[in-house]
Amino acid sequence: MRQRVNDQSKNKTLNFLRYLGPGLLVTVGFIDPGNWASNIAAGSGFGYELLWMVTLSTIMLIILQHNAAHLGIATGLCLSEAASRYTQRLLKNIILLSAMLAAAATAMAEILGGAIALQMLFRIPIKIGSMLILAVALLCAFTNAYKRIEKLIIIFVSLIGFSFLFEIGIANIDWGAAAVGWVKPSFPAGSMPVILSVLGAVVMPHNLFLHSEIIQSRQWNLEDDPVIKQQLKYEFKDTLFSMIIGWAINSAMILMAAATLYQGGNGRQIDDLTVAGKMLSPLMGNAATVVFALALLLAGISSSITAGMAGGTIFSGIFNQPYDMKTKETKAGVLLTMIPAAVVILFISQPFKGLIYSQMLLAIQLPVTIFTQIYLTSSEKVMGKYANSRRLNLLLFGIAVIVTGLNIALLLFG
Repeated sequence: MRQRVNDQSKNKTLNFLRYLGPGLLVTVGFIDPGNWASNIAAGSGFGYELLWMVTLSTIMLIILQHNAAHLGIATGLCLSEAASRYTQRLLKNIILLSAMLAAAATAMAEILGGAIALQMLFRIPIKIGSMLILAVALLCAFTNAYKRIEKLIIIFVSLIGFSFLFEIGIANIDWGAAAVGWVKPSFPAGSMPVILSVLGAVVMPHNLFLHSEIIQSRQWNLEDDPVIKQQLKYEFKDTLFSMIIGWAINSAMILMAAATLYQGGNGRQIDDLTVAGKMLSPLMGNAATVVFALALLLAGISSSITAGMAGGTIFSGIFNQPYDMKTKETKAGVLLTMIPAAVVILFISQPFKGLIYSQMLLAIQLPVTIFTQIYLTSSEKVMGKYANSRRLNLLLFGIAVIVTGLNIALLLFG
């Protein structure tokens, strides 16, 4: 009897480990170069005071990503397909085209960050480096299946995580101040643009579309309630595990910047990732700068891939088609996301500000995506018996109100 229980427990563990992947594929999207810029701006300009935004954003993200994945599991549709099928045509086009713009803004940040890393490591000019990152990302997007990309992303996320463990392990962190910063909301003068960029960098609209799509690679039988319930349970564990990893890495970025780049409350932010890397050398030695640049390069490449996939998912959804790299809609979506993003970089004179503003754009679009998701996942017509509970809807509306309120605050006080 005991052996049977042990075997069942072992089988459940193995099944869950096989299920891991969608959450980590999404995680890399919020440890991308845009996050690096936002988090370094937060830590270098305001010390540990804005760590709370990473905590709040991650909590909101867990709820939103689980809800988006719930839609994919229960209906077999991604968020863009469901919006195309269940919303009025004009509204659907506004929603999905704004999401495409957000995906392109994300891709710009990913490509630009990877190019900055190439400049730091090999002195390759940013414009040339951007084209190299674009080529690598498109090659991966057009030739890899989900499974192969997932393995690549898991490796990248692991390397980035170890990189930052290395960084904070040799930095002089004020853990008392960090503990307060994680839980105490604070709005220092001039911090609203950075707060919104951190929000947009963590709760990224394109990732909600992407998660609802890639979760379907785990669907075995949509007609079988026990299987759907098991998938929902595994998906929540996968999401929770992956988002906590993302929270830890984002926190580590702010901790590192606060410990090494903060200049005593004058509000001056480091506005160049290259400078940030070089400034670590006298404090931590040359190895820290190399680790910093390598991790940035990995983040740029891996998140560029997922940004392209998200664009393909969203654009296919406009035509009520699933993501499939064999179809012209998906291919067009990837290209329309990645190529304009790379072209914009050619005209950017201040790369760091480009990263910050791209993340602010994500935060501005985010309420549109959240309210769309609430409408779809609360509808029994769409979700059947898996529609949101009243409690979950209240929670989701609360998140939407907070995000919208922060956007209004930026307009009024930013």
